[in-house]
Amino acid sequence: MKPLFRFALAALLVWAALHCLWTARTGLRDSARPADALLVLGNTVNPDGQPSERLRARLDKALALYRAGLAPKVVVSGGLGQEGHYEGLAMGRYLVAQGVPRPAVIIDDLGRTTRATAENFATIARRRHFRSVIAVSQFYHLPRTAYLLSRAGRFRIYTAHAEYFELRDLYSLLREFPAYYWARLRY
Repeated sequence: MKPLFRFALAALLVWAALHCLWTARTGLRDSARPADALLVLGNTVNPDGQPSERLRARLDKALALYRAGLAPKVVVSGGLGQEGHYEGLAMGRYLVAQGVPRPAVIIDDLGRTTRATAENFATIARRRHFRSVIAVSQFYHLPRTAYLLSRAGRFRIYTAHAEYFELRDLYSLLREFPAYYWARLRY
């Protein structure tokens, strides 16, 4: 039994390593093309109500794509953070303060999970007749986000990663291994 356990553990570690390599390669390769909307996934809002550095990097990437004319609308999605602020609202305020016209910003404050964000975006897309989206998040988050968006609706999905890297990304990359397959099992 011991050799079988070692083999299984080794196989799991190889699978996790290959998955992490695939996630990093996929997530770091932006596929942004002209689309009907940008979708920025939420993250921490500081206690003062301002986006964290990680979230600001996502918003700045979306802002650059918006200014480049890749999409006329920006959907910001997140839930109520433990800091007491709605992520979507804070993200919308940030974009408007950076010059994005308020009518171009669509706020989803019910996107507490990646799956909820994907489902909420699908609802918004049906109502507004969006047929394509550029998802913006950290690189490690994009493969799972794209998968969940593909399950939630029928639209072309492009991705763009935030230009923000930190040591915590290693943990997040490893966390995406079970999260990705859990999403595939449940959806």
